[in-house]
Amino acid sequence: MHMGHPGVYIEELPSSVRTISAVTTSVTAFVGHTRRGPLNQPVRITSFADFERRFGGLTAQSAVSYAVHQFFGNGGTVAVVVRVAAAGTGEEARVTLESTEGHNACPVMTVHAKEPGVWGSRLRLAVDHDTRHPDETFNLRVLDTDGSTRETFTGLSMDPDHGRHVETVVNAGSALVRVDVVGEGRPDPSGTVSKPFAEELPNLAVDLTVKIGDVEREFTLHDPDRDGEPPRTVTELALLLERKLRALPDAPGKRAFAGAEVTAFGRRLQVVAGSTDPDDTVRFIGECANDLGLEATVNPPVFPLSGGVDGDPPGPRDVIGDEAAKTGLQALRDVDDVNLLSLPELAAYESTEDMITVISAAQALCRERRIFLLVDAPGSWVDVDSARAGLNAFDPVRDDHAALYFPQVQLTDPLTGRLRSFPPSGAIAGVCARTDAERGVWKAPAGTEARLAGVHSLSVRLTDRENALLGPLGVNCLRALPVVGPVVWGARTLRGADALGSEWKYVPVRRLALHVEESLYRGLQWVVFEPNNEQLWQQIRLDASAWLNTLFRQGAFKGTTPREAYFVKCDKDTTTDADIERGVVNVLVGIAPAKPAEFVVVKIQQMAGQFEI
Repeated sequence: MHMGHPGVYIEELPSSVRTISAVTTSVTAFVGHTRRGPLNQPVRITSFADFERRFGGLTAQSAVSYAVHQFFGNGGTVAVVVRVAAAGTGEEARVTLESTEGHNACPVMTVHAKEPGVWGSRLRLAVDHDTRHPDETFNLRVLDTDGSTRETFTGLSMDPDHGRHVETVVNAGSALVRVDVVGEGRPDPSGTVSKPFAEELPNLAVDLTVKIGDVEREFTLHDPDRDGEPPRTVTELALLLERKLRALPDAPGKRAFAGAEVTAFGRRLQVVAGSTDPDDTVRFIGECANDLGLEATVNPPVFPLSGGVDGDPPGPRDVIGDEAAKTGLQALRDVDDVNLLSLPELAAYESTEDMITVISAAQALCRERRIFLLVDAPGSWVDVDSARAGLNAFDPVRDDHAALYFPQVQLTDPLTGRLRSFPPSGAIAGVCARTDAERGVWKAPAGTEARLAGVHSLSVRLTDRENALLGPLGVNCLRALPVVGPVVWGARTLRGADALGSEWKYVPVRRLALHVEESLYRGLQWVVFEPNNEQLWQQIRLDASAWLNTLFRQGAFKGTTPREAYFVKCDKDTTTDADIERGVVNVLVGIAPAKPAEFVVVKIQQMAGQFEI
């Protein structure tokens, strides 16, 4: 700064405090079977509409689909879905397009649905040559069975050196299909394509016979008395022919001609029935049609994909997946922000041993990635006695990174309108997200505020006495309370049984610790390769304390002062000379979380013997 005269000068200096940002707390991963979607790839979604687009929506065979629906219905905002199918099952729908340009018909391009499943057999392809270079390039449209256009790719070329090479453009831009070029030449257009018309159009005052499907009609192409001047260009001819076709009477109960479409490209016409039924092929019959060149290439109005097969529901090994291939649960290793994990299919396993095997693998991943697992009680637990008897099977997975919820929730199935039981983990994850947003991760996702939205009832109606039997064993009960309705009425981890005496007894304490760990882990990345000295240690203490003080003021910790709520120690006592030589800096952080008030004792004393003075 140049100071040229006496006065007050202001200079802005960068702050020495590096802000630690709080990470997410309620992004929930769902792993299991869905109708469609990429296999073993984590996909982030922000609404159930997203799930419908990417994974096909609700289906009776997918517990995950209902869990995601309940998650968003109870306040969830972000989910990560991993579609898993049994190994070696499932096939993609496909169709091979042919070319007749200059030679006999030969296959030139195979189009595959991008993901396995029956859903791909609903796709239809429409091809036309209505481009700037109609003799070289083509357009490709991907349609649904209702005729709606899903994707459009224009100006495609079969030349690998072309800037719009079909494989490059479609495979990079389509969410529905992928393309393999298998021959030379471009695919024929869909529908009926005329031969090229000469510069001067022929006499159009002729009678034509057209057949679409099994409906046949005869009409006059151009009537001078009714239609006025004859068309002078191929485009005008296309408009006239389309108008004439649409005016033809349909057969009873069948609209064969009403949707007819005629397009001009170059000197040719392309005629389609405007239908996604491959049988609705437009055919012009007779000598006049031949004279006009309308008996040329005849193809279906669309090319349907077929052969799609859904994958079988995944078994325990498929859900666990392979760490090297990153399949199943292991696909979540590539995702940074996942805080909760739901595996709703496990509740339907007939073998408790299989269920425990998957839970064990999931817990290993959760410990490594700082994720909290929401465990659904087995569907075979139909009352309190069966729950208490089956609880011993969970002894090998009594982990503080997981919580068990019982019983199942009953909702009206949107697909059938009937009441059905569902594993509760999807709804529980939504309650966690809602509680985190409204109160904070340190608030137990339980109590009268933790109402289960959309839940009609519970598969087992628990009394206070029955709740008192299960709660001390580490089972979080769902209760139906008067006036309030179905709620979550427990907040213990699987290590929360009274007999275990774990310091990680409560869900909010464990989740708060995971939140603090992950936030500090990310917020202190700048420390790497900094000089390991007292200056660095002081900066670490300043940054971490500032962030922890923010949590303290929000009510995350107990105590009336910061000293009682947390501490950060990073000095020569935690980081010795030997540590410095090894390039290590040790930071010791302590927090005093506020634990839930599980038992509220109200003492009422009657006042007697009062007298007035």
